[in-house]
Amino acid sequence: MSEVGCTAPDSTPVEGTKHNNQKTKNKKKKFWRTAEKVAVKKEDEARKGAVLPPKASQQFSANWKALQELLNQKKATTTTAQENGTTALNHNSKKKEKKQQIQSQGKPAKDQIVKDTKVRASKQTKADSVQPRTSAEKSGGETGEQKKGRDKKRTHGQITAERNNLKNKKRKTEEVVEHKPTEADIWFDDVDPDDIEAAVGADAADIARKRMGVKQSKPQELEKSLVKEHGFEGLTKAVAMDCEMVGVGQSGEDSIVARVSIVNHFGKCIYDKYVKPTEKVTDYRTAVSGIRPKDLKKGINVKIVQKEVADIIQGRILVGHAIHNDLKILFLDHPKRKIRDTQKYKPFKAIVKCGRPSLKLLSKNILNVKVQEGEHSSVQDAQATMKLYTSVKKHWEAEIKARHKGNNLAGKEGKGKRPTDH
Repeated sequence: MSEVGCTAPDSTPVEGTKHNNQKTKNKKKKFWRTAEKVAVKKEDEARKGAVLPPKASQQFSANWKALQELLNQKKATTTTAQENGTTALNHNSKKKEKKQQIQSQGKPAKDQIVKDTKVRASKQTKADSVQPRTSAEKSGGETGEQKKGRDKKRTHGQITAERNNLKNKKRKTEEVVEHKPTEADIWFDDVDPDDIEAAVGADAADIARKRMGVKQSKPQELEKSLVKEHGFEGLTKAVAMDCEMVGVGQSGEDSIVARVSIVNHFGKCIYDKYVKPTEKVTDYRTAVSGIRPKDLKKGINVKIVQKEVADIIQGRILVGHAIHNDLKILFLDHPKRKIRDTQKYKPFKAIVKCGRPSLKLLSKNILNVKVQEGEHSSVQDAQATMKLYTSVKKHWEAEIKARHKGNNLAGKEGKGKRPTDH
């Protein structure tokens, strides 16, 4: 009994534990199955809700309405295209029927069409002759229909060009309408006329020049200011010379003479010749010299020019600006007491406040004349140097005479002195 009593209580709890474990397993299985079923039901409900359209009109979204409108438009376009296709087919079928009728009568279709067009053209001409002529036709101009036909034939480029021409014409008319400035408009003083010309215009600059007493720099005005109108045209005691050079050598830095010009005391040109180059010209310096290849083709030999120039200046006063350069380029020499160099004249230097003044600067400040604007002219430069000389001739020559007298007196005193006896 003791053995049974001991074993029985141990066996019963073992069976109870197994039973409990099976219950928990079944419960777990049932829980997962129910969770899966719930998820499947939710998915089915969601699908059914997405597929089915909303029943009330208020629930329609804007996108849904837009989509419906697009579908309606597509239907309308397809129907119109079908209708157009049917009308085109009907039209073509009618044309074919007409051609078949004409051919059945025994006449070719092309001839009949040509005749029809001729008849129409003749009717139109008669109608035009009966209609009254318009004012454009009476004046010899084009009618509106003709202009339209002509405009159709034009290309886009021609039309744009015509528009630009019209714009340019309008601008020209506006420029013509502009009023010229008067003296009252030019109220300011102490302004360079060149600056006025660049800013306002030539008319305003002319008014300013008149006020300031500055002579104009036009070729005709220059000739009047530099040349005496009824002066002697032959050789005089004083002559002015100027030369133009061109560049030779590899870089064109070396110079040779290309043109020689000489004027007399009154500014009249007595010698002006181009010189044939002795070397290949590499730089014509046209912007400054004004020399071009065609000028040197008609040039004279250098030796002939040298002899002719030497004969002209011999025994005469030679006037020039930096004249030593001109004599050097011609390989000539001249007595120093017979040379009048406007660049080295001290009173001119004092006026312009420059140690080596240019001919352009001297002409502007002393003569109120503009030279060397753009291409140079050896004739014009020689005339300017002569004008500078003649403007101070009396004073200049008096200084030279006084200087020579002082030198002569000093020389005589030196010769008259005798060594004293001791």
